[in-house]
Amino acid sequence: LDPKKSVIFVQSRVKEHAELYLLFSMITPLGWLERVPTYKEALEEYQGREISTHGFLGYPLLQAADILVYRAHAVPVGQDQVPHLEFARELVRRFHHLYAEVFPEPQALLTQTPYVRGTDGRKMSKRYGNAILLSDTEEDTRQKVMQMLTDPARKRRSDPGNPDICPVFDLQKIFGTREWVERVDRECRTAEIGCVEDKKALADFLIESLRPFRAARKEIAANPEMVRNILAEGAERARAAARATMEQVRK
Repeated sequence: LDPKKSVIFVQSRVKEHAELYLLFSMITPLGWLERVPTYKEALEEYQGREISTHGFLGYPLLQAADILVYRAHAVPVGQDQVPHLEFARELVRRFHHLYAEVFPEPQALLTQTPYVRGTDGRKMSKRYGNAILLSDTEEDTRQKVMQMLTDPARKRRSDPGNPDICPVFDLQKIFGTREWVERVDRECRTAEIGCVEDKKALADFLIESLRPFRAARKEIAANPEMVRNILAEGAERARAAARATMEQVRK
């Protein structure tokens, strides 16, 4: 991200997020929050942990405030976040019905690969420990790729596979060449190509694609003062936009 084009800031430095979240909480039915799919999934996944808190239940509402405080028309998200955006649109319609029109209804910006699975087949997330990170070394990346799950039905090299359900193929479609993707799509189904060969190729593609980002990250990490200045300037720019929204909301 280029800070000249994108406003980069720490959320907690812009207090208008919290204010809008609080005001929205006064008009949001409890049932709306309880039926958000990611909340239900988290309840199942975190059984035994104390997550029955107002903050956890209300997290989608805070996300909505993060978006709406800047009156965003569109948000780049993954497929799993689409219900959160629908929640934000419902909230906008309710606010407009009760008070006045202030916000656009934000739409999802999805890429050609709107859902990326991690190394274990679940959604890629730092929380799950199944992500390939910009902070990883090239060797880390290769090791993670070689340990990735593939089509569970393909137990032997001679078994035909289904790339449509393979996390490795998900990443190939993003980082691989068109020729390689077409070859894997064709030859995996007939067992002409094996998973190990495919993973080695993916590791090469990933390492090459991520190399300039990792070089930039290393350079930025060595200059924390620059980072602090970018965040301070970003907070000022964000605050100005958020203040303008909150003036309308308070009216």
